Amino acid sequence: MEALSHTVGPTVAPLRPKRPLRWNWNGFSSVLVQSKKNHPSGICRSAADEISQSARASGLDFNDPDWKSKFQSDFEKRFSLPHITDIFRDATPIPSTFCLRMRTPVTEDFADGYPSDEKWHGYINNNDRVLLKVINFSSRTSAGAECIDPDCTWVEQWVHRAGPREEIYFKPEEVKAAIVTCGGLCPGLNDVIRHIVITLEIYGVKNIVGIPFGYRGFCDNELTEMPLSRKVVQNIHLSGGSLLGVSRGAPTVSEIVDSMEERGINMLFVLGGNGTHAGANAIHNECRKRRMRVAIVGVPKTIDNDILLMDKTFGFDTAVEEAQRAINSAYIEAHSAYHGVGIVKLMGRSSGYIAMHASLASGQIDICLIPESPFNLHGPNGVLRHLKYLIETKGSAVVCVAEGAGQSLIKKTNATDASGNIVLGDVGVLIQQETKKYFKEIGVPIDVKYIDPTYMIRACRANASDGILCTVLGQNAVHGAFAGFSGITVGLCNTHYAYFPIPEVISYPRAVDPNSRMWHRCLTSTGQPDFI
Repeated sequence: MEALSHTVGPTVAPLRPKRPLRWNWNGFSSVLVQSKKNHPSGICRSAADEISQSARASGLDFNDPDWKSKFQSDFEKRFSLPHITDIFRDATPIPSTFCLRMRTPVTEDFADGYPSDEKWHGYINNNDRVLLKVINFSSRTSAGAECIDPDCTWVEQWVHRAGPREEIYFKPEEVKAAIVTCGGLCPGLNDVIRHIVITLEIYGVKNIVGIPFGYRGFCDNELTEMPLSRKVVQNIHLSGGSLLGVSRGAPTVSEIVDSMEERGINMLFVLGGNGTHAGANAIHNECRKRRMRVAIVGVPKTIDNDILLMDKTFGFDTAVEEAQRAINSAYIEAHSAYHGVGIVKLMGRSSGYIAMHASLASGQIDICLIPESPFNLHGPNGVLRHLKYLIETKGSAVVCVAEGAGQSLIKKTNATDASGNIVLGDVGVLIQQETKKYFKEIGVPIDVKYIDPTYMIRACRANASDGILCTVLGQNAVHGAFAGFSGITVGLCNTHYAYFPIPEVISYPRAVDPNSRMWHRCLTSTGQPDFI
């Protein structure tokens, strides 16, 4: 069996497939829907393309008068949440030990529920749903339109509401819960860890551990699990990074599940991005194969905000806020110099959300470059020609570029990191060098300053907005596990919290739609033309 480093590698598809390809994650195959509408790096597509292709792939005939009900039926099956009763038919629930009428954690005396004369009405009904899409587009030509059929017919799509259930499928005194953080750093990791631990204790769980340094911690004999309690995690949210540490790469799925069996872990909370969630789904499938009564729950962690179907992921707001410092510094440097140009490179391997939102927030950016919107550096419509215009008319300019933008302009090395991600060329350095070269050739003096704040931003403490998001995600992850769900992740959907089957959110990176209103707002703010 292949190492999990392949499992948690990129789920990026080749250009223009004729049909969805089946990728294999350590022996567990999943269909990854791939793009018909690619930007130069070949890894993104619009949501409208995805929905339409999904409808076609399911064999829908839009001339069939019942196609809407068939689409909704298929959607409901896809978004049905895996549950331990799928494998253990005789599993019986017990009354929830989570009740805010009691202000102290559950004790063994009340392991089967809290004594109360009245029912607490703070639970979520299993039939509660959250509407996935809220805009009724009247035409495919509407900005940002996401249509299922050519007529853009409105079809309701519902996902499962997150929160505590009245009945649970694990006795707290029998639970050993583990938390693991994988991939790179992201603001808010400690906040999520903290609230997973706090919520587990409120349920009555006393055996909580942290797995050090990602999936590696399951099988590295030099790494020991870290006992966790409210006392241990009380103040960890006051600093950035991860209490547990992070790493890329991992052992095999079988080795991880073997380790879970040996340790007696029956709840695993996995904090990570697309690749990490792919690993979590493979672990979930292996546990099911072995008929292990285990809950595997993910919490999406990606500073790039590139997880499908979710409003945003934790760390994103903090990244946009911290990016303002770098942008403002670049603006001051450029504005204070004779013919000054400031260039800021921000995170965003395949999605330009940070660059777009940071540009909108600052109001100081003249050119915003993202992976989803192709551009040329040279030529009459190129970035450099526009920079020349800005220098002539304004005397200075500021450029914000996402790290994954313009990769088609850089010589590829085919190098990969420990997770299997392609090592990107430095587009910021390329623009810096080409700008100096261009203005030298035309005989115009230029003063270029280049700023890359990537690691400063990743290591930050979460801001207030992300702190709230992390708190609720951590709590809902625990609620989902006790409700008996496994192979799920939790996220914010149209301002409400929802559970999703992991495969539905990791098939490809979420991307900025170049025809969306938000990208149009960014272009309005910068005043930049098309660079093609």
